[in-house]
Amino acid sequence: MTQPPLPGRSAPPNLSSYEQARADYRPQVPERFNPTVDIVERWAAEAPDALALLSLGPAGETVAEQSAAQLAEAARRMARALLELGIGPGDRVFVMLPRVPAWYAAVLGAIRIGAVPMPGTNQLTARDISYRIRAGEAVAAITDAAGVAKLDAIEEPLPDLRHRIALGGGAAGWLDLDTLLAQADPDGLPQQPTAREDPMILFFTSGTVSYPKMVLHTMGYGLGHVATARFWHDLRPGDRHWTVTDTGWAKAAWGGLYGQFHERATVVQVALGKPDADTILRLLSEQRISSFCAPPTLYRLLVQADLGAHDLSALRHCTSAGEPLNPEVIRAWREGTGGLTVYDGYGQSETTVLVANYRSLEVRPGSMGKPVPGWTVEVLGDDGSPAPDDTVGAIAVRVGEDPRERPVGLFGGYLGDEDANRAAFRDGWYYTGDKAWRDGDGYLWFEGRDDDVITSSAYRIGPFEVESALIEHPAVVEAAVVGKDDPERTQIVCAFVVLAAGHEPSEALARELQEHAKRLTAPYKYPREIRFATELPKTVSGKIRRGELRASLSAPSSAEPASP
Repeated sequence: MTQPPLPGRSAPPNLSSYEQARADYRPQVPERFNPTVDIVERWAAEAPDALALLSLGPAGETVAEQSAAQLAEAARRMARALLELGIGPGDRVFVMLPRVPAWYAAVLGAIRIGAVPMPGTNQLTARDISYRIRAGEAVAAITDAAGVAKLDAIEEPLPDLRHRIALGGGAAGWLDLDTLLAQADPDGLPQQPTAREDPMILFFTSGTVSYPKMVLHTMGYGLGHVATARFWHDLRPGDRHWTVTDTGWAKAAWGGLYGQFHERATVVQVALGKPDADTILRLLSEQRISSFCAPPTLYRLLVQADLGAHDLSALRHCTSAGEPLNPEVIRAWREGTGGLTVYDGYGQSETTVLVANYRSLEVRPGSMGKPVPGWTVEVLGDDGSPAPDDTVGAIAVRVGEDPRERPVGLFGGYLGDEDANRAAFRDGWYYTGDKAWRDGDGYLWFEGRDDDVITSSAYRIGPFEVESALIEHPAVVEAAVVGKDDPERTQIVCAFVVLAAGHEPSEALARELQEHAKRLTAPYKYPREIRFATELPKTVSGKIRRGELRASLSAPSSAEPASP
């Protein structure tokens, strides 16, 4: 029997016309849908020898090369192993593994039978793990030796956790993952085990101001990232795509779970330790990476290296997300790589990519770009109507009143948190909690989180523009801007600055940075206080913890506030 067309594959392979793609791209998730079956196994049937996953070690050594057929088989073996343990549809499985092939087997295999993986970063502490397992009611945990030690250190009971599975084996009470996979029969699994509204994956938010919320995605999420891979990553069949990411947060799905496989591109994962510019640039050259995605913090590191010393001729498309990328870094990358543009993108754990820059449109450095095909994204005023151009408002996604009208890739809701759901979903919109403004040509410009926007003397100041100005100074590697309470102005702008090698903190340098910011931004935006730091606190996904910086403002500053 002839199989139906793979969902979404009838559209053009890349974005040649933004407006045409906006008009034409209408992804539809079949009523019975499973992304492991309908994307990975379909690819394996069509091109079994195609390279699907390339796993590299810390120095770039090859750990494994898995074809589409081998990746599909690994997923089926894991699916069978879980079934034989009594794990089935709807059961949640905590997965904390580094960037190794087993992570893909665990996640794809769980989804294959309708179980729900709960990815966790390897940086989690025993306390973090305990919270996630208890809150998510996980029935199984899959981890490595480091994770075994953390789970075994948990003292409070984990009443739902029935199975502990370790890569490489563990102490008493732990099952060996490799043995389970080797003994499992990959054949005879149901062909269409899940429906589109069944739960697929459970993420935890960064938790910068409260306990992490649980973000539940349905099976359609696997098809939602087709837009991420096709329109933002600009992937074509045979591309090699590398997203620098930890496996424990949603960026791993953005850069390497289903969208890239749907577009028939090879996913590259590298078990990097602390990012090193020369190692990353060497791997881009040696592995002939054609599409590369990294957070802004990494691009800031890379542009300080000798980009011309590496052969980046295979690199065709570069993207960044996590926070807006400073225009100065975009310029330095373009000059150092012979013309490569970094295409910024915006989205959340709750969504796929929502707003992005594209090869077919002019890039305005500092802008998030325009809404992704398949999504209606608006800037709303306090009254819930679209804000005028050049006016800061709430970034919101049109969802409609009927849940079936929601865009493909939008989460189903925060699990067990109806208050958060009521706050996020209002009047047919999903409110992201972020602020932006739209210019007259439809480009969106990020201002910050709701609680990051600074109010000073009746001005509303987004941190990004001030940070971008500071980072253009040669003494500055990174900068983060927050509001500090002030009895006269409500708040003043306070900047935390990490200095480049060869520069030392001083009052004179602080004054110089203030004058530098005055020259590049509106006068009311300059930082009235500068604090020097050796590093900035970040979430596991690389986002700056501005709440932590705000909490530290009671400490003595490195520079007295400048005069108005």
